[in-house]
Amino acid sequence: MRVDGTVANGDEEGRTQDGGAHETVTPDYGAAWSRVKRRLRAELGEDVFASWFARLELEGVASGAGRLTVPTRFLKSWIESHYIDRVLTTFRAEAPEVDRIEIGVRGTAAPARPAVTPPKPVSPTSGPLARLHASGTPAAIAPVAPVPEQARTAASATADTGNDFNGTPLDARLTFSSFVVGRSNALAHAAAERIARHQGEGALYNPLYLHAGVGLGKTHLLHGIGHAAREAGRRVIYLTADRFMYGFVNALKTQSALAYKERLRGIDLLILDDVQFIQGKSIQAEFGHTINALIDAGRQVVVASDRPPTELEALEERVRSRLAGGLVVEIGSLDEQLRVSILSARLAAVRTSHPGFDVSPQVVNYVARSITANGRDLEGAVNRLLAHATLSGTAVTVETAETAIRDLVKNREPKRIKIEDIQKLVASRYNVSRSDILSERRTAAVVKPRQIAMYLSKVLTLRSLPEIGRRFGGRDHTTVLHAVRKIEKQIGEDTVLGDEVELLKRMLQD
Repeated sequence: MRVDGTVANGDEEGRTQDGGAHETVTPDYGAAWSRVKRRLRAELGEDVFASWFARLELEGVASGAGRLTVPTRFLKSWIESHYIDRVLTTFRAEAPEVDRIEIGVRGTAAPARPAVTPPKPVSPTSGPLARLHASGTPAAIAPVAPVPEQARTAASATADTGNDFNGTPLDARLTFSSFVVGRSNALAHAAAERIARHQGEGALYNPLYLHAGVGLGKTHLLHGIGHAAREAGRRVIYLTADRFMYGFVNALKTQSALAYKERLRGIDLLILDDVQFIQGKSIQAEFGHTINALIDAGRQVVVASDRPPTELEALEERVRSRLAGGLVVEIGSLDEQLRVSILSARLAAVRTSHPGFDVSPQVVNYVARSITANGRDLEGAVNRLLAHATLSGTAVTVETAETAIRDLVKNREPKRIKIEDIQKLVASRYNVSRSDILSERRTAAVVKPRQIAMYLSKVLTLRSLPEIGRRFGGRDHTTVLHAVRKIEKQIGEDTVLGDEVELLKRMLQD
């Protein structure tokens, strides 16, 4: 897809999570692309960037076209539909000669479409006549008569959406038996088990809505529900948000949307993960209709997100209300006792394949005290300890554990933000100079960024009001207090301004 360019707005850079560019990228464009990804991350936030842009890579630039690649067709379609203009304008801010963007799918090429000719009698086992089933196994093709266009369309639609009907595969490791229960997740675990093993009429706590931060076990519980329900003979579909969106968009393209909807609404249990990523008006509407149809028919719905339903601003109000009408359970952070239990369970599982791997209780307690963020970091700690023990051939001690998990320990001091940095960033954002902010000018174009800079200086630094006033051209502390209160009030009333200030905070803190 080609998109003509528009003039970009240049923003400050934030923290990067760039996986690296394609080997064909020249050094100059590689550095420019790294800066583009930093800006996208700072402007759109961590969740949106990780979902849509972390795997977007630059292949090269030629004749004014920036060639980007993604791993899946769905990701290509979604970026082209929702973010192509933002990517282009951000890229042009770093490389003005780029005037359009082309997105391709890595590892695929569009085959030439042969002209339609009558089939000829052929040997069913010859090389070029062997085709692949959906499973990937060779199958010989016997001579067939021409198929009417309508029949070909229906068959193609069924083949394209059949995999979506089965949903995302469940992870065999994520079962109720491998889930470690503690005080923070006991209610969520109990509700999940009750729903999975329910055999009576109707549904329980419908919908069940689980929300938690990253790595606290909500996806584990969803897979556990799916496994247990299938063992009980119930028809279950587990979908991530992107798989749900891909299935619906693909069904529309293949004119099989009705079959897709009927399939989703004909199951006993729908499990949907990461609902916060569902976007697009038509997809949100279909999601709401599906939820309503299942609940009204007495079928069970389980949904997970990283926030409560009332904070899903991207979803329509009626959908948020429907989700909030069931049982909403938050999975809290892991306390130290639960972290010890999780580590002990993971270490016991590793010892089944590495019998000589032994970690003392002192090391387990040290790791549990040091890593407090989430269960995935604990899993990473176990992997690092195993690597140390197997590669070095020495016992794991507290000292070696400290070295092995150093990058996982969240004890780094927060970034110290300077008032000068705030003034420079705000001035750049609002197209004024830092000297304008420090001056006595009282035009609207200068007063607003000056007040925002004062507000950020108050909330992001430990400086007193008099000290902030002196840093803003020798102003009185009452002037600073007035600016802080005014911006606080405007943020509560103006969501656009609130988003601008939050973006500035992230850029300063990253």
